Amino acid sequence: MPLSHYTLFKTLLICTGFCLPASGTLAEDATDLSPIKQAALSGELFQIGLSSEDPLLLITAAKLRRALNLSATERTPDRTVALTGADAPDDPVTWQQMLETATRLAGDDIVLLSLIDDVRNEASKGVATGQVYSITSIRAKGQDTYPPLPYVGGDYGEVYVEGSGEADLNVTVLDSQNRLVCADTDKSAIAYCGWRPATDGSFTIVVENRSSRGSAYTLITN
Repeated sequence: MPLSHYTLFKTLLICTGFCLPASGTLAEDATDLSPIKQAALSGELFQIGLSSEDPLLLITAAKLRRALNLSATERTPDRTVALTGADAPDDPVTWQQMLETATRLAGDDIVLLSLIDDVRNEASKGVATGQVYSITSIRAKGQDTYPPLPYVGGDYGEVYVEGSGEADLNVTVLDSQNRLVCADTDKSAIAYCGWRPATDGSFTIVVENRSSRGSAYTLITN
């Protein structure tokens, strides 16, 4: 009996995350993922895994996130807020929290528990990349505009935003003439933009929270 599309999808995901390197498009595509795209894929898989209560997707999300080697940076938007009390948000999810959720859903499944242990016990590569991240908070219905960042013409630029809980975050990128370069406005706690500037220039990143509650969020750029 042939695999269902969903089963095949999960097989490809787990192979991407856990199989040994091999020749072929799948292995090459997994290797070629940029760290920012890998962070975005991890966030998407985690959200799908939560909604479907699928520990396999959560494990894959955690493995992708654990492999990231990002550097923290101090980065301040035009307006920051300190959220407290009922409006205080949770910090964006970590790979450890992803595995904790996967463990709860896995129950007594020894195969899944073994995969969870494999991810938890992996040695970190420990090599910093050119990608940096910062964590801040945004108020309900708020907007954060960041000082322009320089990008090199011909090099691919990427921006990823990941909020917490039921946040609805959007990201927009504008060029030095205030023209729209890229936008992700889907209703989700995560947003990704990628573009290739024709020439050297500075680009402005705008993060918008369309939800009725404040949210902490991680901003990753290259």
